[in-house]
Amino acid sequence: MRRSLRLDAVLVQAVIAGALSFAHLHDLALAAGQTGWKAWAYPISVDLLMVAAWRRLRAQSSRLAWCWFLVALIASLGANIATAGFLDLDNPPALLRLGVAGWPALAFLGGTLLAHQHTDPATELEPEPRPAPMVDRPEPPAPVVEITKPKPAPVLPEATVPSVPPALIDHARKIATEHRTRTGADIDTATLRTRLSIPEALAGAIVAQLT
Repeated sequence: MRRSLRLDAVLVQAVIAGALSFAHLHDLALAAGQTGWKAWAYPISVDLLMVAAWRRLRAQSSRLAWCWFLVALIASLGANIATAGFLDLDNPPALLRLGVAGWPALAFLGGTLLAHQHTDPATELEPEPRPAPMVDRPEPPAPVVEITKPKPAPVLPEATVPSVPPALIDHARKIATEHRTRTGADIDTATLRTRLSIPEALAGAIVAQLT
């Protein structure tokens, strides 16, 4: 209900303003020597130019549309001021007669430029660039990690198995435990031989007893 009342008030205000401006333009044209139908054609020309410029501004804001909108607005506002007693309409100045006489050509030029001003349809209808479709790329194969298991120490014949002191066995067991914790694999003969600086046969015998 409030929206309809507000819209009606705006329309009434627009009709009043348009009617007053129309009458002032008619009186100004009449004072400048334009009689008969010509005096009525001037306010129609001014209002049409203003409407055309306003429609162009709503479609696309440009300097040309703003220029002609201001020209029509100044013509309408000037008529309102001139007919309010600021000018002697019984003896109008020559500049006013010149402006009224030259208005038809000026209005025709403005209306023609506004009617033919347009944007490139290809630019308006150019679609926005779409992102390139994502192509599923095959994932690279996971690297194959080869786990080398230590070779079991060869079992020496009983006749060739050297005797190992218990203290050396205990020390070798600590080294083997530390090696398994660090690498996750049992210690091999070569590693134990390097760590203890003992002969290969003795290292093999110790590894055989640790497994």
